[in-house]
Amino acid sequence: MLQQTKEDQEKSYGELHRPSSEFATRTEYLDHELQIMKPRRWALNLPYRDFRFELEDFVPAIAGTIGISVMYSAVMTAWATGLTERWDHVNLGAEWIIEVVRIEMLIPALLFCIIGSGFLNPRANLAGNHGPMIPLIGVIALAGAHPLALAILLCAFGVLLSYFKGGSRLVNLTSQGVAGGLLVYLGFMGAKGQITSLFTWASGLQAAHGLDYSLGYVALAILALNIILYAFLAKIGKRWLAIPACSIAAVAVALALGAGVDLQFTTAPGLPNMNPWYWWGSTETGWQLGLPNLSHFIASLPFAILAVAMWSPDFLGHRIFQELNYPKNTDRVLMDVDDTMTCCSLRQFTGTFFGGGNITSSWGTYMIPAAIAKRPIPAGAILLGALCIIVATLGYPMDVAVWQPVMSCALLVGVFLPLLEAGLQMVRDNNDTNAAGICIFAAFVTNPVLAWALTMLLDNNGLIGDKDRAARLTVADRIIIPGAAVIICTLAMAAVGMLPGIPALL
Repeated sequence: MLQQTKEDQEKSYGELHRPSSEFATRTEYLDHELQIMKPRRWALNLPYRDFRFELEDFVPAIAGTIGISVMYSAVMTAWATGLTERWDHVNLGAEWIIEVVRIEMLIPALLFCIIGSGFLNPRANLAGNHGPMIPLIGVIALAGAHPLALAILLCAFGVLLSYFKGGSRLVNLTSQGVAGGLLVYLGFMGAKGQITSLFTWASGLQAAHGLDYSLGYVALAILALNIILYAFLAKIGKRWLAIPACSIAAVAVALALGAGVDLQFTTAPGLPNMNPWYWWGSTETGWQLGLPNLSHFIASLPFAILAVAMWSPDFLGHRIFQELNYPKNTDRVLMDVDDTMTCCSLRQFTGTFFGGGNITSSWGTYMIPAAIAKRPIPAGAILLGALCIIVATLGYPMDVAVWQPVMSCALLVGVFLPLLEAGLQMVRDNNDTNAAGICIFAAFVTNPVLAWALTMLLDNNGLIGDKDRAARLTVADRIIIPGAAVIICTLAMAAVGMLPGIPALL
C-alpha cells in the first residue's frame, strides 16, 4: 500500500507516476494510479498530466455504451407509445425512436462525457439514464406531461439540491445497513428482471419467427455459460472483463443454437436532425407537441420531484461501489455527489432541448464496471463518449447492443450481480443486518426510494440498526432532513399513483 509523505502530497500526478513495469502486479499499478491522481474540479484536466488511458478503460466504456443503447431505446419506445395514446394528433414510429436515441447519444456524449467528466471535472460521474423511471414514462405521457417541461423542472430542482449540498448530505446520513439493503434489493430485482426477460425472449422465438421447433432452452444455455464464465473471472481477479466476455459468449451461444433469426440489422448510418425548433416548435414535426404550456408544467411537476428524490439513493450506490473496490487513500478520485447532480441537471435540459427525451441519473453501467476495473472516471468517460458518437453515427452496432442476449447478460454481470455482491459486503454485523432487512422488506412493500427514506429516518433515530447512532447525530440529521425526505417521496408517489392500493391523486 502506498504511504504518501508530505513531499509526495505536494507533487503532481505526472511527477508521482511510475510505469507499470515497476510493479509486481497489474493491480498494484492500478491502485497506485488511483492514489496519486489529483483531479482538478471545474478546470482543464489533460491526459498524461492529470490522468492516463489504460486498457482497462475500454471495459466501462464498452459496458456503458451497451447499457445506454438499451436504456435509451426503452425510454423512447415508452414515450412514443404513451404520447401516441394520449394525443390524437401524435403519431411517433420506429424511425422517430431511432432519431431521438441518436440525439441522446451524440450531444450529451460530447458535452457531458468527453468535455464534462473527461476534461473539466473528473469527479463528476457521467450523466446516464434513470432506470427506475423507465416503467413510469408511459404514466408520465398519459398524465399530460411534456418532455421539455419535465426537463426544465428536473434541471431546476437538481441544480438547487446540488447548490445546497443536499445530495452529499443525504448520502452521509445513510448508514451501512440501509445502503447495503438498498443495493441487495436493487441487485436482486434487476437480476430477476433480466433473467425473466431472457427466458421470455427465448420462449417467444418460435411464434415470432414461425419456427417448427422451440428455442426456449437457449436462455438456459446462455445463463449457464455466463455463470461459469463470471465465476471463473472472479476466481482469477478479472471481473472487470465480465461485460465484454459474457456478452460475446452470449452472442456465440445464441448464434450456435439457432437464435440468430432474431438478430436484425435495420439501423442504417446517419445523423439526426439537431434543430431544437424542429422538435419543439410545431405540432407537425419532431415530438408533435409544440412548446410546453402551464398545464404541461403542472402535469410534469410530481414526476420531476420524484425523479430528483430518487437521485440520492442512486448516486449513493455508485459511490459506495467505488469505495468498496478502490484502495485506501483514494478520496480525491471518488465521485462527488453534488457535482454529479449538477452535471445530471444540466445534461437533462441540454439533451431534451436538442430533441431528446431521456430522464437522466448517475451512469451505473459505466461506474460499476469502472470501479471493478479500478479505474477513475476521466479516461473511460472520453472513450465512452467517443464510442457513443461512433455507434450512433454508424447505426448498425445499436442493433447488436439492444439484442436481448447481449442486453440481458451485460446488465446482469455488469450491474445487478455486482450490486448484489456489494450490498452483501456492507452487511457485516447484527445492526447492519437489522437495518438492511427492514429496508429490503419496505422496498418490496412500496419501492426502493420510499424504503430508503423511511429506513434512513428509523435508523437515524435508533429505532432500527445501531441503537447508539441517534446520539451521534444532530436534530436536523435525525429528524428534519430524513423526515422531509419521507414526506416529499410519499407526496410525490401518492400524486402519481406509486403507493400500493392508493389511486393517483393527480
